[in-house]
Amino acid sequence: MTLIGRTRARGVETLSLDAPERRNALSAALVAELADALTDAGRDGGVRVVVLTHTGNTFSAGADLRDPPAPEALTGLLRRIVELPKPVVARVTGHVRAGGLGLLGACDIAAASDTATFAFTEVRIGVAPAVISLPLLPRTDPRALARYYLTGERLDAVEAARIGLLTACGEDVDEVLAPVLDGLRRAAPEALAETKRLLTARVLETFDRDAADLTALSARLFASATAREGMTAFLERRDPEWTV
Repeated sequence: MTLIGRTRARGVETLSLDAPERRNALSAALVAELADALTDAGRDGGVRVVVLTHTGNTFSAGADLRDPPAPEALTGLLRRIVELPKPVVARVTGHVRAGGLGLLGACDIAAASDTATFAFTEVRIGVAPAVISLPLLPRTDPRALARYYLTGERLDAVEAARIGLLTACGEDVDEVLAPVLDGLRRAAPEALAETKRLLTARVLETFDRDAADLTALSARLFASATAREGMTAFLERRDPEWTV
């Protein structure tokens, strides 16, 4: 079963998260397939830019609680997006939760329709947004991130753009992205690669410094009794025992 759709038009390789029945949750299989697709696009001279999008009404619900990827695999996927020698643009027309927000943070440009919603829901199931912090902390407003990390509140696309989680939003995401993709098509491939290298230097410094510690933290938290209660409560559609 293919979990990543691939299409190409005028140098734009579109990779679609294609497991709508699971709300495009980040399973071990989906993470591995997406990483391979990104590697292929990075090596293909016919690809100028990668657009990362989705089928269904959810971009990604975060980690698949029934088949979660190893923290090292998610860390590797995020780094692959950041290091890809071609721009990666997120196109969102649905909801994004938890680990899915790490994908947005890793992308160079992220745009969404104004009906999209976002939430860092990790604390509500007893874990922390550890690995996804690698691309998010260097790129997102720290005061706003503190609020949304700690509370798990939902935010809309306008607020997501204000705090740097998105580049832009609008009623029609394709209209928002049209000038972006036109500009990328007009840019020299080598210039794009070197410019991206300049822009991602601070993010990669964060990976180099913190990836091992945050990956270990994620693994420890997901293996905890607190996380087991939180994930069980989520799957059973009830409040976890710590709710007051």
